[in-house]
Amino acid sequence: MFRAARQALVGTLENGDAVGHGERLKNAALGQRAAFVEPQERIPTRNAAARQLGRVRFGLHYQSNILQALAETAWNASVRGRHQAVKFIRLHDLLLFYFLTPMAQRRVVVAIDGPAGAGKSTIAKRLADRLGFTYIDTGAMYRAVALWALRQKIDSSDMHRLEQLALAAEIELSPGRIRLNGEDVTEAIRTPEVSSGASKVAVIPGVRRAMRAKQRAIGERSSVVMEGRDIGTVVFPDADVKIFLDAKPPERVRRRLAEEQAKAPGEIISEKAVAEQMEERDRRDTTRADAPLSQALDAIYVDSTPLNIEEVVEAILKIIRSRVTNGKDFS
Repeated sequence: MFRAARQALVGTLENGDAVGHGERLKNAALGQRAAFVEPQERIPTRNAAARQLGRVRFGLHYQSNILQALAETAWNASVRGRHQAVKFIRLHDLLLFYFLTPMAQRRVVVAIDGPAGAGKSTIAKRLADRLGFTYIDTGAMYRAVALWALRQKIDSSDMHRLEQLALAAEIELSPGRIRLNGEDVTEAIRTPEVSSGASKVAVIPGVRRAMRAKQRAIGERSSVVMEGRDIGTVVFPDADVKIFLDAKPPERVRRRLAEEQAKAPGEIISEKAVAEQMEERDRRDTTRADAPLSQALDAIYVDSTPLNIEEVVEAILKIIRSRVTNGKDFS
């Protein structure tokens, strides 16, 4: 695209063919903003092209203004002036490239942290779907490592082997699915045994470093909604939007109990046992040495206790719009 746009603009200035070459420039930069060179005054022949930089104004215009600008430059400028403009452009390919290359779509990172049972996964999935972003389930990534460790019969106290396992793990995330080393383990990682193992491997610094590297790599490729316990504080400290999603302990226990009952219909699940498990998980998350659960200083606190799922989603969407698009909807 750059080569075509450069040739179109240079050809226009050399030959004065604003219509033909302008159309080619339009085709080369279709749908994007572009720049044009507009001389402010005639420049003596003897001045070197480099001296013109201070006398040239660059402006960004939509496509409708590009042809007009080219026509004015081609027909109003002298042959000598056109020659100097061509020379200037040839000397400054990088500058032309900057203006004519389509701007890469801005990547947006939405970080959601909070304790277990606050609704992070459910809300993050809905937000990613509404925004068209990639959803990154960091909890599932740790569960995948825990599953592999269980299969390899690696003790949770063997931090070195677990770190090597985390580094070697090939984890792929897709909407609603997760693959470990090429195997779909979406259902396999949701057992109580794996959940318990995940909370243990997640406190190992080497495992967390390995997972952060994988999470950042995903976030660098596309706009993401990522939920976890250290996303806004450690993984993406410069995230565009940071949310700390919370709920009162009894409500969190109620939600987790309902989730477990939905997974095992007819099975008797003790509410007291769920409460004790959640309390233990909170203790581990908030007291671990590496990246404990905490609210980032610039994160917005959202208490989901009195809200249903859609109300939480709308509340966070409003925050995202205010931070990223000045209140406008995403297209």
